[in-house]
Amino acid sequence: MKFSVLSLIGHALHPLTGELPTAADRFEEVIETGAAAERLGFDAYSIGERHAGPFLSSSPSVVLGAMAARTRTIRLLTGVTVVAILDPVRVAEDFATLDQLSRGRIELVVGKGAEAGHFDLFGLDEDRQWDLQKEKYELLRRLWTEEGVDWEGEFRPPLKNVTTVPRPYAGPPRVWHGSATSLHSPELAAKHGDPLFTANAVQPREAYARLIGHYRERFEAYGHDPADAHVAAGSGGLLIAGTPRAAVARYKELYEARVRQSFKPHLAGRAGYNTPFRTIEDAIENGPQLIGSPQQIIDKILGYHAVYRHDLQSITVDGFGLEHAEQLETLQRFAEEIAPVVRREAPSSLWE
Repeated sequence: MKFSVLSLIGHALHPLTGELPTAADRFEEVIETGAAAERLGFDAYSIGERHAGPFLSSSPSVVLGAMAARTRTIRLLTGVTVVAILDPVRVAEDFATLDQLSRGRIELVVGKGAEAGHFDLFGLDEDRQWDLQKEKYELLRRLWTEEGVDWEGEFRPPLKNVTTVPRPYAGPPRVWHGSATSLHSPELAAKHGDPLFTANAVQPREAYARLIGHYRERFEAYGHDPADAHVAAGSGGLLIAGTPRAAVARYKELYEARVRQSFKPHLAGRAGYNTPFRTIEDAIENGPQLIGSPQQIIDKILGYHAVYRHDLQSITVDGFGLEHAEQLETLQRFAEEIAPVVRREAPSSLWE
């Protein structure tokens, strides 16, 4: 298995102390974490995209540009690029530029986004989100694979003989499709033979297994080799302690305060927005959150792998309010105590 570190660049008050770092300090922490992830042998680092709420990730291409300048080998991903609200020409240009700057290390995870409100922000109809997603992704795909593109669609002006510049570094970057609650993204990924990136962050395992099962079935139905159906899975956050009991004692108050802080009453009942795992004990036992001793976390990842057969596991260390030094310590423990075992037990040919 391969491993990626994700940051949505959260910028919320600390759930226990009420402290709030400056925006500049948060960006510096994110860049330092990416550099540390490379030193520790992680395969990829991802920056999300949010345009509402307590986040600073509205411009992931800018942050990834800074990351490209600080690193040399680690792959740089988005998580996700909200292509449904963006102009595909601008996306093609920005990320091809990043692909050149990083010498071919860019991969996109595209999706319609997990935050309510960004369609209104960009003057778009949320009821058309899947039509927007499909049309804009398919145009992006053409812009990266063709030159002299002629195109007409519903959501932007026509194009005539357009070749976006720069061209990608060594062919089109890999594009994953982010999937959290709907079959639309797995269907679009399967149609084009692209990999699937399941959120695996809020809902019970069965919800994500359904999306992955649909993807694999449709991938083969579209005539693609099933061996190429790569899958990635997120997680609801990472907290490591020496023993199961120590994990509960150390993180219970922090975890449950963050859950209360992030609960969105107006979205209650809508899949993908509020975690049903309100206590740390429930999260450890039943949720996708990676909380506990190293062996507990190994067992959980391998348990998900038995169902998902995923190639890439994404983790996040900055979602609960850990101090930055403890975030880096958590990354190091994962890299030294957990990743080697999972790599051995669940090998993957992704990126090889």
